[in-house]
Amino acid sequence: MPAIATRGRGRRTINEINMVPFIDVMLVLLIIFIVTAPMFTPGMIGVPRVGQSMNPPKVVAQLIVHRDGALQWRTAQATLRLSLREIGAAAVRWQADQGPDSAVLISADKGVQYDTVVKAMDALQKAGVQRVGLLVQQGG
Repeated sequence: MPAIATRGRGRRTINEINMVPFIDVMLVLLIIFIVTAPMFTPGMIGVPRVGQSMNPPKVVAQLIVHRDGALQWRTAQATLRLSLREIGAAAVRWQADQGPDSAVLISADKGVQYDTVVKAMDALQKAGVQRVGLLVQQGG
């Protein structure tokens, strides 16, 4: 029920919002957040650094993604230009010959679209290649 004020000649209602309950609720919520915030510690993730590897591969093949989207498969024996469909089969054949400690490294030009690199990784994954890495350059 609105408050009634008497000033002068007549009675009139005061149409104001009582802010006290709102402030009380906000202060209680603030206290709850202050008390519970230290309990939520972010999880620590051990991100590997460039150049550190626990078990580096002994034999490596390289999949080079050029700026125009062309793919080049490079091993110690040969260098071939292959399509996205042929990459998976070539990697599986190569890994079968080299053994389980072989890996495929993907190196891409700076200007290559991210989508092209992801499609190459997806083709290798669908073919069943176990060890896939990204070749990076150290430094700035």
